[in-house]
Amino acid sequence: MSISGEDFENLFSTFQREAFRLETLDDYSGSSNADSIRSFLNGEPQPSDYNQEWVEEVRANTISGKRMYRVHILSRPLTPYLRFELGWGYTKNATAGEEFFILDTTEQSNPLDGVPDFWAFDESTIVTMRYGDSGSFLGADEEPTPEKWLGYRDLALSHATPFAEWWEQHGSA
Repeated sequence: MSISGEDFENLFSTFQREAFRLETLDDYSGSSNADSIRSFLNGEPQPSDYNQEWVEEVRANTISGKRMYRVHILSRPLTPYLRFELGWGYTKNATAGEEFFILDTTEQSNPLDGVPDFWAFDESTIVTMRYGDSGSFLGADEEPTPEKWLGYRDLALSHATPFAEWWEQHGSA
């Protein structure tokens, strides 16, 4: 069942314990700020206010004891977009308390092949996301059976490496 943008947005401020995200795409540039991506790829320094609205939302949640975490399924070499997302986005968002894990499929098969991006809020509300070309966000759907999606979350986490550890080893790859 389709969920409105407003209702989806509200979930980020109303969840009580945890919000988990599975990311599966190599390119979300269609949903991102093209100027920021261009600046990153040109080697410019990250502006201090980059992604500030999200960072403040994450910080407010984590300070109040809520957990926000995600697993990104990817393979090397990283796409230009992934170098940007991990280099600027993940490293900045982590300063607000968001946790990141990488499920690297470079040397292993993808245990979640075909599973779409989703958010799981408090293990009870699951929202899958639909994307078009270049990762342009098209909409979201609330899923009626959380158990299946929580199984995907657990499987992803069981194959993933903490981002800081992965980034130290592969960040320049």
